[in-house]
Amino acid sequence: MGQSSYFVPATAKWPIVGTVGMFIMMIGAANWLNAGPTGPWLFVVGAAIVIAMIFGWFADVIRESRANLYNSAVDASFRQGMIWFIFSEVMFFAAFFGALFYARIFAVPWLGGEGTGAMTNELLWPGFEAAWPTHGPAELGGDFQTIPGFGLPLINTLILLTSGVTLTIAHWALKKEQRGPLVFWMIVTILLACLFLSIQSYEYVHAYRDLGLTLGSGIYGSTFFMLTGFHGLHVIIGTLMLIVITIRCMMGHFSKKNHFGWEAAAWYWHFVDVVWLGLFIFVYVV
Repeated sequence: MGQSSYFVPATAKWPIVGTVGMFIMMIGAANWLNAGPTGPWLFVVGAAIVIAMIFGWFADVIRESRANLYNSAVDASFRQGMIWFIFSEVMFFAAFFGALFYARIFAVPWLGGEGTGAMTNELLWPGFEAAWPTHGPAELGGDFQTIPGFGLPLINTLILLTSGVTLTIAHWALKKEQRGPLVFWMIVTILLACLFLSIQSYEYVHAYRDLGLTLGSGIYGSTFFMLTGFHGLHVIIGTLMLIVITIRCMMGHFSKKNHFGWEAAAWYWHFVDVVWLGLFIFVYVV
């Protein structure tokens, strides 16, 4: 394909399929939250449609890429699209970090009587002392204990940072077109990701069963599980991306000059690493 032309894909069914799937998921989730009997089933059906859309759409893109239908302009558009996608994810986590900072730096001290919150404290919560972590003046969820930062969270931090290193080594192997080391280090990265998820799952069970720390444990519990839970979801998504990319590496889909599909997954994974560093510092340690 000439560099002056731009590939225009054929009419695709996947956007409408994805729209239908997400609509069914939304209806199912709303029904589920309101204890509707069909909610879980509608949610699962919608999720299945969305997953089918993702696999189908990406399969089309892979076939088009393997057929050399893309030129430098299309490659640039893919890169810009991935950059904007990761930027949207940054803003997503920024909202939850913002909620954590606002509650910890402003709301809790105000409720404790600092600054302009003196009247609020005297009239509504005279016995409340501002301290973090807290379950709030109403003591929502009962007493709880926190998870020490320099225990399992530190181990998980080292595991995730190590996975970033192994992924970088795999990138070097890809640039040298050494398929064996490439696949090996990709598999190591996937195993480290699965180990991270296993430890976080154990941490959640321990928090709920032994520490009394739940999603209902006031502002601390809600921010803790929203931040770590959504990060865990992103680790799961990133792990699935790495698995697909590893299979493509085994099939020889990438070369040292043409491997943006691999790079996009690596960008996402390094983003997940950076977010976890923020979580470790501001949720577990500080």
